[in-house]
Amino acid sequence: MANNLGLTVKPITGISPEEEARIAAWIDSPEYREKNFARQALVVNPVHACQPLGAELCAHGFEGTLPFVHGSQGCASYYRSTLNRHFREPAAAVCSAMTEDGAVFGGQANLHEGLENAYALYKPKMISIFTSCMPEIIGDDLTAFLKNARAKGVIPQDFPLPFANTPSFNGTHVTGYDAMLLAILQTLTAGKRVEDRCTGKLNFIAGFDTNTGNYREYKRIFEAFRIPYTFLADISESFDSPLDGTYRPYPGGTPLDEAADAVNGKATLTVGPHATQKTFAWVKDSFAGKHASLPMPMGVARTDAFMLKLAELSGHPVPESIKAERGRAVDAMTDAHQYMHGKKFAVYGDPDLLLGYVSLLLEMGATPHHILVSKGSKKLEKELQALLDASPYGKGAKIYLNKDLWHLRSLLVTDRVDGVLGDTHGKFAARDARVPLFRFGFPIFDRVNRHRFPIVGYAGVVHMVTEICNKLIELRDDTDDDRHFEMMR
Repeated sequence: MANNLGLTVKPITGISPEEEARIAAWIDSPEYREKNFARQALVVNPVHACQPLGAELCAHGFEGTLPFVHGSQGCASYYRSTLNRHFREPAAAVCSAMTEDGAVFGGQANLHEGLENAYALYKPKMISIFTSCMPEIIGDDLTAFLKNARAKGVIPQDFPLPFANTPSFNGTHVTGYDAMLLAILQTLTAGKRVEDRCTGKLNFIAGFDTNTGNYREYKRIFEAFRIPYTFLADISESFDSPLDGTYRPYPGGTPLDEAADAVNGKATLTVGPHATQKTFAWVKDSFAGKHASLPMPMGVARTDAFMLKLAELSGHPVPESIKAERGRAVDAMTDAHQYMHGKKFAVYGDPDLLLGYVSLLLEMGATPHHILVSKGSKKLEKELQALLDASPYGKGAKIYLNKDLWHLRSLLVTDRVDGVLGDTHGKFAARDARVPLFRFGFPIFDRVNRHRFPIVGYAGVVHMVTEICNKLIELRDDTDDDRHFEMMR
C-alpha cells in the first residue's frame, strides 16, 4: 500500500488476501443475510432522505419563494446539493447558519438576522421556513420567533412566512414535503374562503415528485381535457427552466394569488396520497368543492382510473386523443411483453412510486420479487399486498418494510432477480449482484435528463416499458456469444 507521494504506508491491521476473499464470499451467503436482517440499531444506506429536503422541494414550487433553512449551513448545503445534482439546476436557498452559540442560547437571533438579510437582498414574494435537527433538538419555538420578528420590524407584518417543523431525525423527505405544503397552503389561504364562490378550477397536487416531465405530462392531459387548473407546488420551471442567457432567481412556481384562491376551487385532486396525508386531510376540511385522492397514474390500469376521475370531476368526456394514446400504450406493451414476461425484479423507493412500479410490472407479466421500503406504514404494506394478490404474477413476491439498501444487497446476492428498479443509490448493490439497475425515482445523480421524461400517464407507460426492455435486449447483445448474436431480438 502506498500514498500519492509514493511512500509505503504500514496498515494499522494486517488482513491477508485470503481473509479478504473469505469475508467477501461470506457476505454473499444466506448465513450473512440472516445476520444482516437481524440487525436493529444500524441503518446502512437508507432508501430515503430527511424531512427538510422534501420541504425545500415544496418551497421551490411556489412563485418568488425563497426556501429558508433554520439550522446549520452544512445541513442547508446537503439539501441544496442533492437537488442540484438530481436536476443539474440551481437550488437557491438560505439558512440561519446556527453554530455552537445557537445550540446553547437558541436560534432566534440567527433567524431574525437571516430573515432581515434575505428579505432585503433577494426580494422574495414569500419565505418558506423549515427546520433541521439542531433547532428541533433544543426546542426552538418558531411561532414565537416569527411573532417577535414582525414586532421588531425585521419582516413586514403582511409578508407571508409559512413554517414547518421538519426534524431530520424523524420521518423522511416525503413527510417533510407534506408538512411544508400544508404550512404554505394554510398561510396563503387564510381568510380567503368565500361562500358560494367557485374558481371553476381543479386544484392538482402531485406530491413529492422530482420528475419535471411528469408535471408537463399532467398539464398536457389537463389541456386535452380543457380543464382549468391550479397546480399546487409546480416545480416544472423551477428545476427545468430554459437556458437562454437570462438568470431567473425564482423561475416558475405556482402564482401565490392562484394558490390563495385554490380554497375556492371546484375540486382538489392529489395523486401522491402517501406524500400528502396531512395536507389532504386538511384540504378536505377547508377547501370548497369535491376532493379526491388517487395513486400515481403509472401503468395502464391506474392511468385509466386517473382519466376517469378527471372526466368525473370536470364533467368533460375523455378526449379522443387520450383514448388513442391509451391504444398506443397497450400496443407498445404488447410489442414488448416477451422481454419482461416472467422476469423477476427488485424495487425500492418512495411509497407512491413503489405502488406504481409494482402495478406496471404486474401488467407486463413480471414479478416484483423483492419490494423494499425504508420507512413504510402498515397501510402501504396492505396496498402493496392487495396488488400482488390480484395478479398471478404477484406470487412469491415479498414486501420488506423498514429495510435499507444493505438489506437489498443481501436479497440480490442470495435470491437473484433479473433487474432492479430504483434510484442511483442502488447501483452498488446491483453491481455486486451483477444485475442491471433501471434508474427511476429520486435521486438520479449518475445519468442525465432522466427527470425530463414522464413516467406517468400513457406516455409514461411507453417510456418505462421501452427503457426497461431495450436495456434487457442490450444486455443480451453485450453478453451473447457469436452463435446467439442475432439481428432480430
